[in-house]
Amino acid sequence: MRRMFNPQKTTGYRLMVWTFFIMDLFHKPCKRLDDFGINRGSIVVDYGCGPGRYLQKASELVGPKGRVYAVDINKIAIDIVRKKIRKYSLDNVVPVLLGDGVQAIGDHCADVVYALDMFHQVDDSAGFLDEIHRIVKTNGVLFLEDGHQSRQVTKKKIACSKLWRIDQEHQRFIRLAPAFS
Repeated sequence: MRRMFNPQKTTGYRLMVWTFFIMDLFHKPCKRLDDFGINRGSIVVDYGCGPGRYLQKASELVGPKGRVYAVDINKIAIDIVRKKIRKYSLDNVVPVLLGDGVQAIGDHCADVVYALDMFHQVDDSAGFLDEIHRIVKTNGVLFLEDGHQSRQVTKKKIACSKLWRIDQEHQRFIRLAPAFS
């Protein structure tokens, strides 16, 4: 698997986790998932899950027969996710550490993939979009947030991949459908 991300240093990552914790005291980030049409029994991928800010809500939405893959490049993130799984009994959440050579998510199995506030950190956007295309179902969707880059840059990266078509644009994210030949 190609290296698509640049994992953050430990100190910087831990600082980011605390920043999210403080932000989440005032704003409920999990409300974002309400816009994604996640149904019971769905297979969902939280790509670039970080410290798992959305996992409890996603787990609740898919229910006991669904599955949520929490995917990240950073081992610290996956360790935090594992603690949340135990603490909140999130039995339908599967942590996936990228870069260990294992493809834990099968081809064309995900109904919904969301990548929030992380696309700007992707070094290989073509490889990233290709990997998401591999795991999403033909009728699945990708919700992609620009992060700290302009919408114009995000759309250019999407167009260059030739794997996705923009289904809807929202202020905070773009809803993409896979383009299958």
